[in-house]
Amino acid sequence: MAEDLHIIQGTKEEQYRELLPQIKALLEGEPDLTANLGNICAALKEQFGWLWVGFYIVKPAIKSAEPELVLGTFQGPVACTRIRKSKGVCGSSWAEAKTLIVPDVEKFPGHIACSSLSKSEIVVPVIRNSEVVAVLDVDSVELNTFDATDQQYLEEIISFIEWN
Repeated sequence: MAEDLHIIQGTKEEQYRELLPQIKALLEGEPDLTANLGNICAALKEQFGWLWVGFYIVKPAIKSAEPELVLGTFQGPVACTRIRKSKGVCGSSWAEAKTLIVPDVEKFPGHIACSSLSKSEIVVPVIRNSEVVAVLDVDSVELNTFDATDQQYLEEIISFIEWN
C-alpha cells in the first residue's frame, strides 16, 4: 500500500499516467469499498485540485419505489445527498450509462447546483454486470476543465474498483 501520494507536474496526460499506478497501489490488497473510494477521491483531488470529487451510489429510495443516487465518499464542500435518475448531470449519466462532460454547467438543462462555485463537470458511471451501480462526479471552479483525456483516465481508474 502506498503511504504518500507523489504530486506530479506536467501535462494532464503525464499527471494521469503517474497517478494511475499510485491509485492501484492504494487499492491493492484492500477489500473495503468505502476505503478504496475514499482514497480515489483524495488522490484525484490532491493531484488536480478540483473543487469536488466524489461518488454517488445507486441505492433504494426512502420515499419512492425508484432507486436514487445517494451521496457516498467524497472530497470537497458539502453536497447534494440524493439525486433521482435522469436529474442533473449525475442522474443523466446514470440514466444513459455513459460519461458526460459538461464544459459549462449553467448550460446543462436541469443542472442541480449543489455548489455555486462549480463551473464545469464530468460524471463517469461505474458499470458492473451491465448496470450502473454508482457514478464518479468531478466538479471544477473553471469552465471547460474536462475533456477526452479526463474521460479516458477516469474511466480507467473506475475499472480498478472491485465493487462488492
